[in-house]
Amino acid sequence: MTRQELERKHEKTAPGTTLVGKLSGKKIVIPNVDAPPMPALAPPGVIHDGVKADTFGDIDGSSSYPDVRSFRRKFGLVIPATNTSMEHELWSIIFNNRGAGGLDGVGLHTANVITPKPKLETDDDLIEYKRQFLGGLRSAMDVASLAQPQYMIMGMSLEHILSGIDEIRAPMEDVATYSGLSWATWHDAVHAALTKYRAKRIGILSPFDKKGNAFATRMFEDLGFEVVSSVGFSCANALHIAHIPNWAKEKAITELLATDENRLDAVVQCGTNMSLIDVTESLEPVVGVPILGINAVTLWYALRENGFDGPLAGAGRLLRDF
Repeated sequence: MTRQELERKHEKTAPGTTLVGKLSGKKIVIPNVDAPPMPALAPPGVIHDGVKADTFGDIDGSSSYPDVRSFRRKFGLVIPATNTSMEHELWSIIFNNRGAGGLDGVGLHTANVITPKPKLETDDDLIEYKRQFLGGLRSAMDVASLAQPQYMIMGMSLEHILSGIDEIRAPMEDVATYSGLSWATWHDAVHAALTKYRAKRIGILSPFDKKGNAFATRMFEDLGFEVVSSVGFSCANALHIAHIPNWAKEKAITELLATDENRLDAVVQCGTNMSLIDVTESLEPVVGVPILGINAVTLWYALRENGFDGPLAGAGRLLRDF
């Protein structure tokens, strides 16, 4: 399908679209962000050398023209201000899957939650980081809303700062109500992904310390999975998570998690600032079980919920197979 055909299809289906999420079964209302006149032009319209361009004509104000780059879906993405990995990984998946049946016309529009004290060395640090992130979530949504996103993606491992699935769901229900939009979250996405693989026994890889990994373990157990083993890198600063080298992630997976003794059905990775798609691509054929990184899995969930069903390359088996 050409770009022009995609745009024409968008014009026919965009206004007032209601979807049923392919994974959640929930109703998803996609706002019409192209109501005419779009674009609205100030008088006198198109100008040439400072005066109305009489021979140019007008852009029809009774029509609606979609965002040139995000004409199929505007995704809003909320991440901590220290996060340098998630947006990069999501864009790489989008750019690696262009063309017919791919992700042309899909755009990300990112807003940061201000987290000026990213230290994670002590329990008090974690409490302060929790206060910063949850306290700034609505403000970040206010910023994101200026781009008129149609669906939101939560770019934070809430199980790092909250204990138990009920605690994790509560702020998401609040911000979803506040925003009036549907959200892709890690806890929903990974549950759907593990269910696709009929996985029960899992290993966790994270940048968290002992307490963070205990919180993550509880979330997965609340979701019905058995955490056989976990590895955490105990990063003392949220910014530094992006600097964990790939060789260390590979060593943790091959030597500590995906072992014959553990008999895992899947490896799952928490922590959105810890890039994993390159590791996933290289190691899945080696270890023989799916490796489910938070960034790729959460984007997979958002795309499938929004009706983007085609196989996607460059981010692991899940995006190719389901």
